[in-house]
Amino acid sequence: MEYRIAICDDNRADMDYVASLVKEWAAAEGIGVFVESFPSAESFLFCYEDDKNFDILLLDVEMGRMNGVELAKKIRQTNREMQIVFITGYNDYIADGYDVEALHYILKPVQKQKLETVLVRAGEKLKKNEAALLFSLPDGMVRIPLYEIRFIEVRSNYVTIHAVQEVTVKMTLSALEKKLDEGFFRVGRSYIVNMKYIRKIMKSEVVLEGGVSVPLARGYYEPLNRAFIRYF
Repeated sequence: MEYRIAICDDNRADMDYVASLVKEWAAAEGIGVFVESFPSAESFLFCYEDDKNFDILLLDVEMGRMNGVELAKKIRQTNREMQIVFITGYNDYIADGYDVEALHYILKPVQKQKLETVLVRAGEKLKKNEAALLFSLPDGMVRIPLYEIRFIEVRSNYVTIHAVQEVTVKMTLSALEKKLDEGFFRVGRSYIVNMKYIRKIMKSEVVLEGGVSVPLARGYYEPLNRAFIRYF
């Protein structure tokens, strides 16, 4: 197992300290890491435009012209897989972190145990991102990573998977549900949602990222809330 980890912080001392903690954790766990440091959001973005193969980004929020939240939003336009962890001296950015699907917030000064716990979680998320559905269609095989799926709906004998690529296949919703992981929740007879895309849970519907609403069947409100809290 190897991870490519970027640390972006305009404070050199903080950046070097976090890098040393990452390397200590990797050595203790027998994990290979390649750590790169960037003194600004702009310097990371310049590198990222040519090379997007980063697994984890440890990102300071308060920086120069471009702050960490702005950088994260740019990354999320094309990359949902990278695990972004905000490192900050303040807790005022939690809502922004939610918008860009940040894995976690770590407050400065960074505690070794806290960082290690978050790195383990990042690794678990990266493993989950490798999971995918495979379908044989008339024009060839289609692979849909689970993390790209926002929701699934069934009509008659056909299931439609709403992801970056929308795919409709002939099968039952129950059969497809068995191929999913614990990040998905069935919200009635006809719909399954990916909890990572949930933005609001109401009594009769679930609002997903992008404003899409999915009906929430009667009796599913409390179970979904409990599952959502456990998931995050």
